[in-house]
Amino acid sequence: MYKLTIIFVILFFTGTDINAQVKPDTLIKKLDSLSRKNDSIGGQKNNIEPAAYNEQTKLTGKSYFTLLWSSIKQEYTKPFHATKKEWLGFGLFAASVAALTTADEPVQKWALKLRNNNPVVANVGRYITNAGGTNEVITLSAIGLYGFATKNTKIKTTTLLASQAYITSALIESTLKFFFGRTRPSFYDPTGEAEPKFLGPFGKTSKDFSGARSNSSFPSGHATAAFAAATVFAMEYKNTKWVPVLSYSAASLIALSRITENKHWTTDILVGSVLGYFSGRHIVDNYHRYAKVKAPQQAKNAVTFDLHYNIDHLEPGITWRF
Repeated sequence: MYKLTIIFVILFFTGTDINAQVKPDTLIKKLDSLSRKNDSIGGQKNNIEPAAYNEQTKLTGKSYFTLLWSSIKQEYTKPFHATKKEWLGFGLFAASVAALTTADEPVQKWALKLRNNNPVVANVGRYITNAGGTNEVITLSAIGLYGFATKNTKIKTTTLLASQAYITSALIESTLKFFFGRTRPSFYDPTGEAEPKFLGPFGKTSKDFSGARSNSSFPSGHATAAFAAATVFAMEYKNTKWVPVLSYSAASLIALSRITENKHWTTDILVGSVLGYFSGRHIVDNYHRYAKVKAPQQAKNAVTFDLHYNIDHLEPGITWRF
């Protein structure tokens, strides 16, 4: 289980006013009522201009945990209010994953051979995989502290949202791990043949072949956490082209390193990445629904200026919302 308490430190060190007076309201009910209201084109449009992150929409201690609880509740109850279209999409994805399990063993053998015969792959893979998982909180904390030091409300908010995505996706992923109880590649003798098995909720997957502590393989926790946080930054800074590229590239490298490190099967990585992606999207959309509740007029008659770095030059920008 992730060291979730470390993430909460971000809340206290990013300028969030824990003692702020928040008037009693029905925020949870408002968020729930807005959860299915999208624009006519079928997707929610979020105002990610810097001016939208202000005193009205900032995350306080109370609103942080209110939003976190709202997101967790919506994630766990999603199967009970999913549409037929969503169930169809899930069915197709599940069928695709089932088909791809045939590639789990061949890919594992190839990745293990590549790592054992290439010291560079082994060293780089170990370094990258160590940067993910629980160590990801260090990166999030550093970004949050930077936002606090520079008084950049958007960076602080984005970091807090990334921590929410980290927590929410970790809970879902841990639940799935318990339910499926899949054996890891490292569960088996490295000189023999590894075979992925689903042992169910009470399967013995607590230790690997060497006797080290382990847990269920499906889905990958590293991939889930990496893509959850990456999606938050990619969505909040989608107008800054290098941020989505860097975010998803880092998440992909962390996910792939779990295969070369012989910790996960290919389908573990796939499902974890998808789970993290959708968790990140949900967290971001939930926050912007909250922002609309707290400051419904913020998008009107607003002019904002910004400056983006694109490859090798700076691009000034101006946005007028009316």
